[in-house]
Amino acid sequence: MVQSTSSADAAGHLGERAKSSGFNSRRIGRYALNGMAGLALAYILTPLFFVTWLAFFRQEIPSFPPEGYSLKWFAAIPGNDRFINGFLLSMQVAVTATLIGLAVGVPAALCLTRIRFKGREWLNSLLLLPLVVPGVVLGTALYVFHVETEIHTSIPILGSLGGLIAGHVLVVIPWCVRLITASLAGSDRTIEEAAQSLGADRWTTFRRVTLPSILPGIVAASLFGFVSSFGNLEMSLFLVGPGRTTLPIAILQYLEWKIDPTIAAVSVLQILLIAAAMLITDRFVKISRVV
Repeated sequence: MVQSTSSADAAGHLGERAKSSGFNSRRIGRYALNGMAGLALAYILTPLFFVTWLAFFRQEIPSFPPEGYSLKWFAAIPGNDRFINGFLLSMQVAVTATLIGLAVGVPAALCLTRIRFKGREWLNSLLLLPLVVPGVVLGTALYVFHVETEIHTSIPILGSLGGLIAGHVLVVIPWCVRLITASLAGSDRTIEEAAQSLGADRWTTFRRVTLPSILPGIVAASLFGFVSSFGNLEMSLFLVGPGRTTLPIAILQYLEWKIDPTIAAVSVLQILLIAAAMLITDRFVKISRVV
């Protein structure tokens, strides 16, 4: 009897030790995962912190430690026509490209998700290809295409606003297709079938059932497509015409002749614009549902 009790106690101690060891290993794993996530977040946010800090330096030539702080670099932005014109052109191109990308991406996502046909996987890969191709390669290819098109058709597409927007549409479409497809994959198809069984046609079903359910995906696609177009530099360098300059190109050209915190101030305004758009969007539609 004593031996049986001792064996039970030993087994209990071993069980508690194993349980404690498992708990410690899980806790260590959780700490390690949180630490890696913190390092990744710090790696992403550190450049933003230094750019924001630099925008408030008082001295014209950046140096550390700063001699003082001032807001004069933000006040100098409205007086620079190149930055203002570049911002307006970037906004015009990004908004137009986003709208066209949605007009193409929503039907494409519906087709890829709802219809089974031969070559569907190939079409899906083709629509996502611009995300894989480097921007310089894509810009060079589009530039050569515009040159050949103008030579053979006499259509003045080279350096035109339409050609620039068409190039940015190629950047927006993959975001639209990817995010809207993910939203459609998570929607309940039986609700659409129930609506059609009650007499609703396809357009009514899409407008009243499908569209509200994929609205987070459409909003997220609009946001990411706009950001990718607004900040595009590599491809825009090949497609802008004389007298036209997007904001990223205006920043690059400014850096060729002068280095001062004005560039940092412009970058901070870009960051604030994008952050405000994301916060406002997430306030009404939870982007985390599809991103």
